[in-house]
Amino acid sequence: MEAILAVTVGIFFAVSIYLMLSKHIIRILLGVAIFGNAVNLTIFTTGRVVREVPPIIPEGVTVPPGITANPLPQALILTAIVISFSFFAFLLVLAFRTYQELGTDDTDGMRVAEPKGEELPPLGY
Repeated sequence: MEAILAVTVGIFFAVSIYLMLSKHIIRILLGVAIFGNAVNLTIFTTGRVVREVPPIIPEGVTVPPGITANPLPQALILTAIVISFSFFAFLLVLAFRTYQELGTDDTDGMRVAEPKGEELPPLGY
């Protein structure tokens, strides 16, 4: 099971990097979202995928009586999902406003500091 998840993580990382190298903002945003999912899946996989009992300590005992699952990776992933979703929503709104102002989602066309009709700045000394 862990080998399948490791291959899936590799595919997620490859797809996200490919999308983030694009010139279009929407593809870059999708790449960032997939990258976050790849990181979450990495944390989940390194936390070991086991079918153990929840870490609930019965009354009158100070430690769990048997082997229990580690809840820390799941708590980290849940927190990361909430943070990455809010970050993605913010970036999506920012990209939409940029598209409304500039009329393009191409990063080469977003050169407000270098308008099309003027000379390029000096490229050397």
